[in-house]
Amino acid sequence: MHGDDLAARVARRLAELRRQRHLSLEALARSSGVSRAMLWQIEQGRSAPTLKVLDRIAASLDVPVADLLQDPGGHHAVAVLRADRCKQLVSPDGAYVTRALFPFNGSHSVEFYEIRLAAGASEHAEAHAAGTVENLVVGSGRMEIEVDGHRHALGPGDAIHFRADQAHAYHNPGDEPAVAYLVMAYAAELNHG
Repeated sequence: MHGDDLAARVARRLAELRRQRHLSLEALARSSGVSRAMLWQIEQGRSAPTLKVLDRIAASLDVPVADLLQDPGGHHAVAVLRADRCKQLVSPDGAYVTRALFPFNGSHSVEFYEIRLAAGASEHAEAHAAGTVENLVVGSGRMEIEVDGHRHALGPGDAIHFRADQAHAYHNPGDEPAVAYLVMAYAAELNHG
């Protein structure tokens, strides 16, 4: 998904979720830690938020990040996610790229992501909503997952399962890009379906 498409989709979804919850921009700014001005720019489609900003907004609204990317009319029995037209979230330095392979749509509480992490790069994630768990398997390259101050080294085929309702980080200690697949499961109360 191009940046303009992403900005427009997030703008529509943010406005919709904020209206559903009867939240002012000021109230959302206080609860998310994202400035009112930035929220206004995002909601107007004038700014495509970073992954960390999306994560803060989603946590404040008590929804998965992918819910902010959801197409309001997009519930179909079959969905083909073309690699060349996928919605990607990219870190500001371009070293961390993720795309939803099984996005949250309100009728289930699980997401499936592909994660690409450049050689030597790290991505720090803030705590997700209470009860969220992640299960990650490395497809290629090497990764270290940091949870609760401990690093866990993983190679191709290795998997890790951990509570993601605490700060955690993904590191690539190798000299080759790493690819991993992540299943994120949310507590039942996050399932708004």
